[in-house]
Amino acid sequence: MIKKADLLIRVIVVGILTLLAWTEGQATMFICKNARGETQFTNVPSMPGCTEIVLPGGTMGHVSFGRRKGYDSGRYDRDIARVSRKYKVDPFLIKAIIHTESDFDHKALSKRGARGLMQLMPDTARELHVRDSFNPMQNIDAGTRYFKKLLNMFNGNVRLSLAAYNAGPRLVQELNDVPPFPETVRYVKKVLDQYRIYKISR
Repeated sequence: MIKKADLLIRVIVVGILTLLAWTEGQATMFICKNARGETQFTNVPSMPGCTEIVLPGGTMGHVSFGRRKGYDSGRYDRDIARVSRKYKVDPFLIKAIIHTESDFDHKALSKRGARGLMQLMPDTARELHVRDSFNPMQNIDAGTRYFKKLLNMFNGNVRLSLAAYNAGPRLVQELNDVPPFPETVRYVKKVLDQYRIYKISR
């Protein structure tokens, strides 16, 4: 059982790391306790007993919100419908994730290395046995398969599953809520808003 104080410290640290990652691309920090038992954060461990804090990663890289290149939003509808039936995930939700992640650019590449329509990170793609993340069908299939896994993990809670897709499942499990990071909060809202638009206009 994680103590509330420890959980709060983790949230603060991850928040700091997230901000650093946005500005520097990669960040490593350590949490240390001095002789008086006080908690300190540093990027240079200067005492014994320091623990490295790793920024939790989801499937995605940094999302560029509001990026619009004019890609055809209906181009992959057949592929989305096929994968939707295969994994029993609402096709409009899959489409909303793709809309938010890459704006339907199958060659999208984030600064952190996320690739393709559903912005698969290389490690995630390997775990999902994806040969080519820029192949639209492989990407949509793997991204939806991973999202279905998250839906099962969070008992069908779409909001938490989306947060885990963006920020990684571990922290979402610990908090049992959307992590209070601006990128993740915006991401979840944007996907859900776009999902409602697709549902209404179908």
